Amino acid sequence: MQIGKNFYGILEDDVITIINHNLPWEVLSGCKILVTGGSGFIGSYFIRTILALHRLHKVSKPVKVIALVRDIESAYKQFKDLLNYRDLSFIQWDLNSIATPKIDNVNYIIHAGSNASPRYYGSDPVGTLLPNSVGTAALLDILFHSDEPKGFLFISSGEVYGDIKSDIKLNESCYGVVDPSKVRACYSESKRMGETMCIAWHHQYKLSTFIARPFHTYGPGLSSQDGRAFADFVFNVVRNENIIMSSDGAVRRAFCYVSDAIAGFFTILLKGNVAQPYNVGNSNGELSILELAELLVALYPEKNLLIERKNISQNGYIPSEFLHLIPDVTKLNALGWNAKIEPVIGFRRMIEAYKYE
Repeated sequence: MQIGKNFYGILEDDVITIINHNLPWEVLSGCKILVTGGSGFIGSYFIRTILALHRLHKVSKPVKVIALVRDIESAYKQFKDLLNYRDLSFIQWDLNSIATPKIDNVNYIIHAGSNASPRYYGSDPVGTLLPNSVGTAALLDILFHSDEPKGFLFISSGEVYGDIKSDIKLNESCYGVVDPSKVRACYSESKRMGETMCIAWHHQYKLSTFIARPFHTYGPGLSSQDGRAFADFVFNVVRNENIIMSSDGAVRRAFCYVSDAIAGFFTILLKGNVAQPYNVGNSNGELSILELAELLVALYPEKNLLIERKNISQNGYIPSEFLHLIPDVTKLNALGWNAKIEPVIGFRRMIEAYKYE
């Protein structure tokens, strides 16, 4: 899969959209920010947004970014358009390590480094849970020993809510069961642990910690190997292939375009209450998996694509047992944030960012 000629233009438009949110960006002026998962989908958007703040006159002094990545050569390729930025540096580190990287005196840490796709939960459960647990502890330790710590943002997940036996929108107090004896719990239970670590470090050491619980986030930069149905569907369309469904499509999810999500994350960091979780998702972007497939087919009638049902097994992929994961975002709305991009617009933007050769 190759990026299309519009890829970087769409990213730039998204970054401008994020930065145009009414947030106290100047707080970040002159700061040093460590971003984990720097070469990942969410992490890369954080990095691009932070680096653009000075260029777009939102801060008076440049903000330095340290990107923590597992594969530095891959990161160089991903950020080839930004390698001339003096304020961007890379450190190769694996958050699976039960150790703390030697990084001194950062002001903020944004922890977005984690396996997010269920394709890894069965094949690499240890590599899924460690970055959210021991990795989080190591990062909190870095911030605690910094001279001027200002904030730690943990990117958690809507899956911390577990199995809610109803179709209600989930507010930050709704919790169901996660069975820790199942391998798939490696993700949701480690996200729960990461959140509790943030609460503990704030309670005991007075670190300013912030917790974001994203739901299904999509957009340019999501890997074609992600493995989740919504990503597979997008790349089916990009490749001019029929959409392949391996389920009845009844599961319902709320789909949030990446620029809305990143703006929500920054809203939490810059305006939210410490040690409090906030949902980040587009509750108006609710679709069943079948409805999403139908929407994507309808977006490109000239492709004459069909929806096919096949039983396809992915090695290591463990699907969610939760039938309905839709957020109540009232708490984040109260900080002045609202999702603006509807799925029909967001998914088209994502598809237009790619080409297949």
